[in-house]
Amino acid sequence: MIEIQNITKSFGDRKVLHGISGVFEKGKPNLIIGASGTGKSVLLKCIVELVVPDEGKVFFDNRNFTDSDRSKKIEIRREIGMLFQGGALFDSKNVEENVRFPLDMLANMPRDEKQDRVNLVLNRVGLKGANKKMPSELSGGMRKRVGIARAIVNNPRYLFCDEPNSGLDPQTSILIDELIRDLTEDYDTTTIVVTHDMNSVLGIGENIMFIYQGQKLWEGSKTDITHSGIKELDDFVFANKVMIALKESGKG
Repeated sequence: MIEIQNITKSFGDRKVLHGISGVFEKGKPNLIIGASGTGKSVLLKCIVELVVPDEGKVFFDNRNFTDSDRSKKIEIRREIGMLFQGGALFDSKNVEENVRFPLDMLANMPRDEKQDRVNLVLNRVGLKGANKKMPSELSGGMRKRVGIARAIVNNPRYLFCDEPNSGLDPQTSILIDELIRDLTEDYDTTTIVVTHDMNSVLGIGENIMFIYQGQKLWEGSKTDITHSGIKELDDFVFANKVMIALKESGKG
């Protein structure tokens, strides 16, 4: 479980996050949704302190991350896996080297154990035998799978995914969503997914936080989202449904 309390962030005179609080549950996909530029990714980065919030606190299973010293933060970060937008693979490294990178940086284990772990997660994401391929040889969906494999190779307690379906076709997006959901359940992780894709929301959204202009306006499940009674959320849902319909008709 991850709990955030009153997370606030400004860049210069622009206030991006306005005192956001919430709880992200273990063993299920937790989604942060909203339109582009509304502060979703900034919130995600504040939770792991890739961006330091101006105010507020973050707790990882009741451990106060915000007030921890450097060594304690490093310890907690070792329990975190991250999937960045676009996969963020090293173009000069092959698939195996990309996936092994967190182990090389953080894990104290023999080389053969690292290799076994790399092979295990590549098989888990459906990329068995792709070890020596270079990123330039991979499709967009395969690059995301490599990114997911790298994110879970250290067996994290917490998994963060920033726009995992960005740039993917609808069918591949569904496969990535299902993979994230299955991994979350299988590894019992606390998973937070930032997205503006309603297919993801309706597919895997068990616990959803809606951000609008840097404020949390709604929280609930996919079964409640279509009758929230909140205009801004209704507009977001409707706009996404229109975009989905256009893509499916070939006009998007």
